[in-house]
Amino acid sequence: MHERVRLGILSSLATVDHLSFSELRDALGVTDGNLSVHARKLEEAGFVQCEKRFANRKPRSEYRLTTKGRNAFASYLFQLESVIRAVRNR
Repeated sequence: MHERVRLGILSSLATVDHLSFSELRDALGVTDGNLSVHARKLEEAGFVQCEKRFANRKPRSEYRLTTKGRNAFASYLFQLESVIRAVRNR
């Protein structure tokens, strides 16, 4: 999850119900292949769900955080904040 693109995917999805593949790609400034690989890893971990459908005869992939993904992301942020607090309090 700590990899830049994966963290970006989770951060982007944490504030909305869902985002399309192209919305995520554009927001993160990555290539289709790069986003696809990282999104698939998050899917395999059970953090992200991808729903594929057609809109106006064009394929559309929509991504959303799962409950497991939302909890894991919140835990990651908590741990990161703990590390930051510890460093600041030195």
